[in-house]
Amino acid sequence: MNYQELHIESISNPSQFWEKQAKQLSWYKAPKKILGVDDFNYPQWFVDGKLNMSYLCIDKHIEDGFGSQDAIIYDSPVTKTKEHISFYKLHDEVSKLAGGLLALGLTKGDTIIIYMPMIPQALYSMLACARLGIIHSVVFGGFAPHELAIRIDDCKPKAVITASNGIEIDRIIPYKPFVDDAINLAEHKPRHVIVFDRNLGLEMPQKSYDIDYSDLVAKSVSVEPIPVESNHPLYILYTSGTTGKPKGIIRDSGGYATALKFSMKHVYGVEEGDVYWAASDVGWVVGHSYIVYGPLLNRNTTILFEGKPIKTPDASTFWRVISEHKVKVMFTAPTAIRAIKKEDPDGDFITKYDLSSLKYQFLAGERCDVSTLRWTEQHLKVPVIDHWWQTESGWPMLANMVGVEKMPVKPGSAGLPVCGYDIQVLNENGKEVTSGVEGFVTVKLPLPPGTLLNLWGNPERFKAGYLQRFPGYYFSGDGGFKDEDNYVFITGRVDDIINVAGHRLSTAEMEEVVASHSAVAECAVFGVHCDLKGQKPLGLVVLKSENGLDETAITRDIIKEVRHEIGAVASLKDVLVVKRLPKTRSGKILRKLLRNISDDLEYNVPSTIDDIAIIEEIETVYKKSQIGIHKNITKHE
Repeated sequence: MNYQELHIESISNPSQFWEKQAKQLSWYKAPKKILGVDDFNYPQWFVDGKLNMSYLCIDKHIEDGFGSQDAIIYDSPVTKTKEHISFYKLHDEVSKLAGGLLALGLTKGDTIIIYMPMIPQALYSMLACARLGIIHSVVFGGFAPHELAIRIDDCKPKAVITASNGIEIDRIIPYKPFVDDAINLAEHKPRHVIVFDRNLGLEMPQKSYDIDYSDLVAKSVSVEPIPVESNHPLYILYTSGTTGKPKGIIRDSGGYATALKFSMKHVYGVEEGDVYWAASDVGWVVGHSYIVYGPLLNRNTTILFEGKPIKTPDASTFWRVISEHKVKVMFTAPTAIRAIKKEDPDGDFITKYDLSSLKYQFLAGERCDVSTLRWTEQHLKVPVIDHWWQTESGWPMLANMVGVEKMPVKPGSAGLPVCGYDIQVLNENGKEVTSGVEGFVTVKLPLPPGTLLNLWGNPERFKAGYLQRFPGYYFSGDGGFKDEDNYVFITGRVDDIINVAGHRLSTAEMEEVVASHSAVAECAVFGVHCDLKGQKPLGLVVLKSENGLDETAITRDIIKEVRHEIGAVASLKDVLVVKRLPKTRSGKILRKLLRNISDDLEYNVPSTIDDIAIIEEIETVYKKSQIGIHKNITKHE
């Protein structure tokens, strides 16, 4: 069956299509009710089925005789460590950690936060939680204590699993002290903090709630996986919301397992036993789906990489890993490729390695520009596949499904709708637009299995954010258009979420921090184009008339405070002082207009602006700062 036939089948008869895919898994109780709906008329998949993700990722392969196969290859250039972890070894570590959690009183339905670097214990922790039906929430290691505290208060974990520290290129990040600070800030107090000591010789303050990870595992007994309902939450993953308060995406178990198994074969084109590498972090959705659960479900060897595309030790590290570990398919963000290209523009490092094992290079996390796509194709000499999906979807929505039929690549497009996704581009009135016309990217319900189940503790926000704007559709929050061949081109967010090197960040949250500075009267933070990271935040501030500080000191303090409150991942490095901000007559700041000026785009000045003279003032500030030099303006008559 070719791509078109398979996609049509998935849309015209979703129940039959996904029932067939669910049979690729070993269920404790096979589902009879394939597709139902909840109170919002939102799809619920396989609700009467029972399974366990940890069993599918580990025990099943041992039962089938593959216990000696590498499940994980841990490669850490920052610690100069490599470890091959078989399914036997993975089973031992995960089942004993699960036994330790059980001994601490943690059971099915409880929540745990995992705040870990890219080390095997992070994966063990996720799989141990899944083994017991404990709902895990992985928070990106290094997020500031304030951000961690918000998540602690939202999901109310009984325990936090962390490490003594993380390691960056040029510094050590104190994870455990960050956790202690977050607990001090949070209203909810976890009972236990389970700490894996990396033994790097750093002092680590001890607290009464501390439990040593290694001691816990050493004295624990292995436990068997517990059957859970298909729609039992596997994890909560927080993503930035437009209100500044993170949204806790809930992922189910059965639908997710079904979708991931399908995607490994049909989207990424890997078979059991192949080596697969997603160069991401377990703090992001890519890490959940394609470092941990997807590859292990499909009996692939997954690469766990602790490092960066450059400076660990140089821009050759990706190619060294592919060559050394015989990677068949790799997945990374365009940002990583741009960083490598900047360090090695002629691709000299690539020629030093045997990359014959590599069949496909996938890119996602932000829009891939044409020059990056072409450079990667030229030097890797394999198909380079841009694709698009979200934390909410959990797996690809647009792609070139190379496991079914390799379609032509169109630079600038993330490809065609993946099976199960009826993607439509709508106008403001909810009507589908013609090809080439930009609109709102939506998915006609039902969404396929594996997508978000709900928002943790906030179903009304779930309904308002995703289902209300276009009844009968899931609203992605992105804009885009289709061409005459049904390829979809994603043009960017239509709200204030920006994408910095694949990390979705709320500018509203940054604005809250900026506005808290004693010298700031008002401010705007918005995303502007960045050649390296896709987007970066830019802050404009209007200062109070008498603040007693010079502008340089104020902007320096603001940048420092955003880093402290949100973390280095925010990447706010540009803060400009302006006399006033462009607003509508009703007082709404015109952020889109500010973004278009900085990005050197043609635009109309809206008729609702309160004072058009402000535009010239903003342009002058931009030009002096070299943030962007405006060329094309069409004034509204």
